[in-house]
Amino acid sequence: MPPLPPSPNTFPQPSAVTASERAARLGQRPLVLWFTGLSGAGKSALSAWLSRRLHDDHILNYILDGDNLRHGLNRDLSFGDADRHENIRRIAHVAALMYDAGLVTLVACISPFRAERAFARSLIPPGRFVEIFVSTPLHICEQRDTKNLYRRARAGEIANFTGIDSPYQPPDHPEITINTANRTLDHCGLELLKSLQPWQPLRCPPAPTPPPTPHPNPPPAR
Repeated sequence: MPPLPPSPNTFPQPSAVTASERAARLGQRPLVLWFTGLSGAGKSALSAWLSRRLHDDHILNYILDGDNLRHGLNRDLSFGDADRHENIRRIAHVAALMYDAGLVTLVACISPFRAERAFARSLIPPGRFVEIFVSTPLHICEQRDTKNLYRRARAGEIANFTGIDSPYQPPDHPEITINTANRTLDHCGLELLKSLQPWQPLRCPPAPTPPPTPHPNPPPAR
């Protein structure tokens, strides 16, 4: 995915608060968890399960779900290759902003092309981007067909559908791979939690309270 040139008339503005200061104030270590896989593989279900567990553990997190974003930020995009690239470019930059804000960000979207996912990874500091390949095979996803999309794609009612008439490029070296076929959500979720242990703990000590600032003009002693 070639980078877009920035506007020549805009200039990046530095933040008065650093990313590490924000993370320390939240008492957690930011992370991007990028779920990729076919439609119906279990990306949204797994990310929702994990989000609940993180929230219950007092870890501030947010899900960027591909379908949800196509109802708002990305509603102007089609499913052709060029718009798919733009879809992921936008999601990747939002994920990077959330990382900078100190959140654990869960991205659940098909993201079919390796170059798109490599671009998303490039925006996050090394070691803080976790690619999670939900490797459920196509025939299982078609059997589920919870949104009735595969049937419509096979009937020619939906064009550019990943896995049918648009390719999916599986990750070469994902940090985590989970196949949800014939397994319960809790089983898969617990396996995911165990697989995330190398990135634990997500919590960190809270930011120290700064000393009070002395008054510039203290009152005279009596």
